[in-house]
Amino acid sequence: MIFITGDIHGNPVRFSMDAFEEQRDMAADKSEEHYCIVLGDFGLVWEERQSRTEKYWLDWLDKKPFTTLFIDGNHENFDRLNAYPVSELAGGKVHRISSKVYHLMRGEIFTLNGLTFFAFGGASSHDISDGIIEGNDKNWREKAKKLEKEGKSMFRIRNKSWWEAELPTEVEMKNGIDNLSKYGKKVDFILTHSPTASEIAILGGGTYEQDVLTRYLEEIRINTEYKKMFSGHMHVNRAVNDKDLLLYEQIIRVQ
Repeated sequence: MIFITGDIHGNPVRFSMDAFEEQRDMAADKSEEHYCIVLGDFGLVWEERQSRTEKYWLDWLDKKPFTTLFIDGNHENFDRLNAYPVSELAGGKVHRISSKVYHLMRGEIFTLNGLTFFAFGGASSHDISDGIIEGNDKNWREKAKKLEKEGKSMFRIRNKSWWEAELPTEVEMKNGIDNLSKYGKKVDFILTHSPTASEIAILGGGTYEQDVLTRYLEEIRINTEYKKMFSGHMHVNRAVNDKDLLLYEQIIRVQ
């Protein structure tokens, strides 16, 4: 079985037995591997170093009858995430976070239970309209407090709560194009955190700016043959059309 859900922001409680009863069937079915995929903003590799809370939840997930896979969102600690050794899982490159939790790297294609998944994480942060404070500024805490006193909460701290790596490099985007070409530009599912350019235009009514990633994903969507495309980031459960879906708390079975 394979299930997909949206952002969890460091709180995987939706995978509890009460909320996600399908895992009882997973535990009983030993005929194949089982997976739950998180569409970014995983949030359990977030603090400067692993916290007790992060370790608790990763250990909790390791005990589940499924393997947890996630693409990166914009709210991840990319310094820590990219420090994990690169390994391979199901035909694609990953960072192994714990025994049963893996980060699916950008532009990779994975074959899970006979189905192919193109993964491409990242997104532009929408919560930085009050600015980015330099994390190497010795007075960053005072500057943050000043903004808060002014009633400004839409700010982030560089390399502490915001990373430029939220958007892809040319190398990552080329990797995605190259891998799709190897598969004849055909996969079963596309997994992204950011919506495509056309989707974000519909969702935001023109209020959200386009960026290199939304435009890139639009080209991927147009030029790839696929069954379904799943995206997170926008904190809504919504079908844009019959093929493209945005997920948040909802958990959808695809196999």
